[in-house]
Amino acid sequence: MARPSKLSPDQWAEIERRLSAGEGASALAREFGISPASVSVRVSKVAKKVSETARKLAEAQTALAALPVAQQYAAVSLAEKLRAISGSLANAAELGAKTAHRLHALANSEVEKVDDADPLRSMEALKGVSVLTKLANDSSQIAVNLLSANKEAAKAANQPSESEAPRGVLVVPGVMDETSWEQMMTQNQEGLA
Repeated sequence: MARPSKLSPDQWAEIERRLSAGEGASALAREFGISPASVSVRVSKVAKKVSETARKLAEAQTALAALPVAQQYAAVSLAEKLRAISGSLANAAELGAKTAHRLHALANSEVEKVDDADPLRSMEALKGVSVLTKLANDSSQIAVNLLSANKEAAKAANQPSESEAPRGVLVVPGVMDETSWEQMMTQNQEGLA
């Protein structure tokens, strides 16, 4: 198990901020009473992520600037719609997971009513357990799909891919397939003409 850090999360955030502003790792390490290697190891992961995000953002801005003005507007509008869809799906997943949790708790309370010696005598309680469990499982489906999609997206991001799927778009199984994506893109392009 790793040794706990001598610094608080707020102190590490301060170091990250100051490194991003251009201060040296050695000077910050002396000031905070830690080794420069500690600063490098801890902050290098964050710096790499920030650098990669900045590179992607610069590429996106360059690609956007290469489009005619009308298409720039359409691209930005489409990106906003996709972010809104992703946000709405994430909210729906959270609410669905909460509903599923509550329904599973209710199903569990119905299980308590089942007579272990003669379960068939408790047919109404068993029906209640079945219905509540089915509803709970259905309620959790969006959340499960999002988790599955993100797991696959993370796996794909770590491996070279020949996929033509657009980057940065959360595709949820059962919500938007490749055909739907192509239709939406075609409609968007027709709107530009």
